[in-house]
Amino acid sequence: MSSQAFLNYPPPREGPSVPYKNETQSIPVFRGTPLAIGATLIHNIGFIQSHIWRNAGFGIIREIPHLSQYAGRYDPTVIPIDNASQDDSRTTAPVERRKGDHGYYTSADYHALYSSGELTPIAVIETLLPLIRRDVQPVGKHATAFLESQSDAIRAAAEASAERYKKGQPLGPLDGVPVAVKDEVHITGYKRTLGTKLDFKHGTDATSWCVKQWLDAGAIVIGKTTMHELGLDTTNNNPNYGTPKNPHNKDYYCGGSSGGSGYAVGAGLVPIALGADGGGSIRIPSSFCGIWGLKPSHGRVSGAPSLSLAPTVGVLGPMAASIDDLALAYRTMATPAPASEDPISSQFPNPVPASSDAKRTKTIGIVRDWIDRAEGPVRATLDRALEYYRQEGYTIVDISIPYLPEGQRAHALTIMAEIASGVDASQIRQLTAPNKMLVSMGMYQITAQDLLASQRLRNLLMTHLAHLFKTHPGLLIVSPTTPIPGWHIDGGEADLSRGLSDGKSSVRNMEYVWLANFTGCPSISCPAGYSPDGGVPIGVMAMSEWGTEEELIAFARDGEAILDLPGSRPQREDEGVASTMKGLRIPSNDASVWEDVIGQAKSE
Repeated sequence: MSSQAFLNYPPPREGPSVPYKNETQSIPVFRGTPLAIGATLIHNIGFIQSHIWRNAGFGIIREIPHLSQYAGRYDPTVIPIDNASQDDSRTTAPVERRKGDHGYYTSADYHALYSSGELTPIAVIETLLPLIRRDVQPVGKHATAFLESQSDAIRAAAEASAERYKKGQPLGPLDGVPVAVKDEVHITGYKRTLGTKLDFKHGTDATSWCVKQWLDAGAIVIGKTTMHELGLDTTNNNPNYGTPKNPHNKDYYCGGSSGGSGYAVGAGLVPIALGADGGGSIRIPSSFCGIWGLKPSHGRVSGAPSLSLAPTVGVLGPMAASIDDLALAYRTMATPAPASEDPISSQFPNPVPASSDAKRTKTIGIVRDWIDRAEGPVRATLDRALEYYRQEGYTIVDISIPYLPEGQRAHALTIMAEIASGVDASQIRQLTAPNKMLVSMGMYQITAQDLLASQRLRNLLMTHLAHLFKTHPGLLIVSPTTPIPGWHIDGGEADLSRGLSDGKSSVRNMEYVWLANFTGCPSISCPAGYSPDGGVPIGVMAMSEWGTEEELIAFARDGEAILDLPGSRPQREDEGVASTMKGLRIPSNDASVWEDVIGQAKSE
């Protein structure tokens, strides 16, 4: 695609040639009593904030010599305007049924079972609700992943869906399919807490546009999922509402901040969930939970009337147990909103599946020094994936991107400033200890000079990416999703009850994901293997040109078989994952969840 096919496309301009240099940041770890004391001190004492801020290295952004050549870019939205077809066919794209006896059920399985009369949406909902509700006794086995479930509304939706199937008039492939939605968006009748003990509904009791598209297609939202408080970290550790543990290994986190949604899909409760991503918050939990996650182009998916706490980096997108369901969910939720509700989303064309006979340019770009920082098991998974794609006809080229470490700091500075601006100073004391520190830093330490320098660096990166996309049409920038093979819960239950502040690991975990958020490009995480020690899934990520989500979906579909490669299968067999399952998609200790849901529902 050329720059003339877009609104607000950055002028292609090769960035400066600077050597890649990244150093591990010196950020102390706080937990337990020191965390509580440290949070209070940092919240109240300015010079301590300043000391930590300097140690984190944020001051280097304004010192970049090339920034004087760039204006600030304050909004990364780039809108494609040349779709050849506006045919509204996205919800009729085929979805395959599950592959093998141990794969996840897909929306197609539900649709087929409902259509045949073997199963009803009512039976499915009555089986799921006892598993996920936290407002009943005993609390559901999987309730930690769910903030709230409005059972009366859920049952009414299931009854309406069952009646449609009985008449032979389902709304489409999503009718009656259970889905979950992150707490970050509005749903009529539900709280909106953003993982806090505060009320972020702001007097609005509506349903966000993207969720409404799922509901209008017949999907049944079974509840809101928990998230990391304010979305300000990547573990999903939340002392307020509980922390769901990784379904593949309960000694590890699910990843965040959309960890409740990642758990709901990864544990086999729903085939599709909604996430939000301001710094990897869809892709990191998708990677850790062994599912697919799509971060769309900035502005593409409307959450109106929900206002993002991080408006220039945050987006809403789908998480799913199959690439087909990811595509279906995305194409449904990305229906442009009316201009009266969302003037940005309204300018995007309808998402249209790529033509099956279209010739794609299969080019993968690699920043060698960057991906070399991944830990051994992650790098080995990426190398297997790259070799597989090479054999599938992809060309792999070396590329360079300037100021990646500095760009990560600029992204972090931007998202901290934006989130802090959405929280009243009087509310900080009601946050958990880790976020008292982060919000205080964002509120009191970020200067206008820092923020403006960061937006100049955003412009530098966007124009350089435009140069790369022009030089290599169809380019996919590929890396691991995260450089670490899962995040171990080192402090055990104490960390889960008191919280954790580990800035060094947080920065490390976000090393590859931040670029798509800062520049507004779409990005996808695909399951590609498992860590040999913990059996936690490992993801491979691709980022593409603005507006090319369908290229990412095609890339993911091309790589589905990577999970079937011998080196990509789990290498241990215990309560985590089983190495004997070819094409494994779900953890063996929870593999019965899907069977229980379908089997029990059939018997009712």
